Amino acid sequence: MSKQSQALSQPDPKRWKALALLCLANFIVIMDTSIIGVALPAIKEALGYSQENLQWVFNAYVIFFGGLLLLGGRLSDLFGQRNIFMWGFSILSLASLLAGLAWNDEALNVGRALQGFGSALIAPSALTIVMMLFSGNPKELGKALGFWGASAAAGGSAGVFLGGVITEWLSWTWTFLINVPVGILALLIAPSLLSKGQRRKGSIDVVGSIFVTAALILVVYGIVTAEHNGWGSPSTLWTIISGAGLFILFLILQAVKKEPLVPLRIFRAPNLAAGNIALLMLSGGWIPLWYFLNLYMQQVLKFSAFAGGVALLPMTMLIAIVMMFIAGKLIGKFGIKANLVIGLIALGTSMMWFSGNTPIDGTFVANVLPASLLGALGMSLAYVPATMAAMSGAKPEEAGLASGLANTSYQIGSAISLAIMVAIAASTTASQGGVDSIAALNAGFHQVFFWSGVVAFAGAILALFFIRSPKQGRQTVRQ
Repeated sequence: MSKQSQALSQPDPKRWKALALLCLANFIVIMDTSIIGVALPAIKEALGYSQENLQWVFNAYVIFFGGLLLLGGRLSDLFGQRNIFMWGFSILSLASLLAGLAWNDEALNVGRALQGFGSALIAPSALTIVMMLFSGNPKELGKALGFWGASAAAGGSAGVFLGGVITEWLSWTWTFLINVPVGILALLIAPSLLSKGQRRKGSIDVVGSIFVTAALILVVYGIVTAEHNGWGSPSTLWTIISGAGLFILFLILQAVKKEPLVPLRIFRAPNLAAGNIALLMLSGGWIPLWYFLNLYMQQVLKFSAFAGGVALLPMTMLIAIVMMFIAGKLIGKFGIKANLVIGLIALGTSMMWFSGNTPIDGTFVANVLPASLLGALGMSLAYVPATMAAMSGAKPEEAGLASGLANTSYQIGSAISLAIMVAIAASTTASQGGVDSIAALNAGFHQVFFWSGVVAFAGAILALFFIRSPKQGRQTVRQ
């Protein structure tokens, strides 16, 4: 019997405690994308950001996080998942200290970029460990991925709430410094809970890593700055074209190199390519919902930052309940395809509901709560099967790469979709009276909700045609 077979037949007795640590890591990684939202005005005043450059407090993290995930996945395969997990937390903790003690905007931007780098090491290594710990039992795997997905959703929603509490009661600096004690705790307990993982022989595709990271950064940078520079401006076009060109060169390099960063054959694995597309489309619908719903409540309904955070708690609680206790059972009974398609349809329906039911004089109970719960339910049903599909069929030595691809698809989808939706909202608002008019502002939100719903429905159609049947999906997970 092979070592791998023995590992599968003898589950790690510490696996559930290890899962708690890994979910905490996932919570922190995702929380860092949202916790600074409420703190932005205080950061702007303290460090002298211009209104134009303030966006980089968010974008520096997301761009480096998404751009380096593939490298993080490859490093975890080569040097062991636990080692890279701990290196990631070391970098994240030091970067958070730098960000919290930043003396000017440049220092904070560097700290945020380094936070993204640390998170890009943590996310794929943690997800790979989850898959390794529970791959021998499909029911346990579904439940574990439910906890994993719930931790991500909770991190995104809780970040808004915690950001408001911390900024109001402590200081904006603690939106970053909060990571330091958590990072130290993770570094102390990881050696006792996590096995060293599997290390593979091979080399790092440095050139490929540079190409794909630069390509992703350029494309995302071009999109997030297009609102200010204009979509037809030379700077926007050349930035996006340069990123696309580098990505094409990256694919050519991967096809001819003996040890590429991303062996293109991995996309032949059943459901893997379709699963990554599903994750991209899912994030394209979900992230704008979370982002613009918060803006609608604060800027149109005039909720305080704290009240807006509290209003998101029902979504967070529903996501946690469904992902932890229900999603795994539904996947076991109906397979990944049915749950994924239904989840994306529910998310799309929620966005369309918001598009036509968010008036200026709306209320939380009538205009926010019902549609937000439907969207949370859709996210809960779709996230776990999309992740399972994106990881399915990958060879054990490529598990880190597969998890890196899955995380990259979700994060890049988040960054690109949010940038495009922000541009749509700004264009609509400007054409109807500008930001000084609440009606014009709300019209921009309506357009965002509509087009995000279109993205979710498109994802459901693609999943319907390209994800394997429920029976085949379950067989793939067992293998």
